[in-house]
Amino acid sequence: MNISDVLIHINQHLNEQQRQCLEDAMREIDGVIAPRFNAGTDHLLLIAFNPAATAAGVLLNQVRACGYDAQLIGA
Repeated sequence: MNISDVLIHINQHLNEQQRQCLEDAMREIDGVIAPRFNAGTDHLLLIAFNPAATAAGVLLNQVRACGYDAQLIGA
């Protein structure tokens, strides 16, 4: 299995509960391995995923479906 990473910039400020809910929503997507926010970069969501099972655009669309303005970084 190949593993890719994607970095998603979220425009809104998210509190701890919002970040946890978003991580949980991302884990529901088939192929997502590890979504996470890192301390000090609470507006950046790093997601490890299997590109054979899902795509960066699908992940971005899920963030947007949760009600956040977001962009892929480096894509």
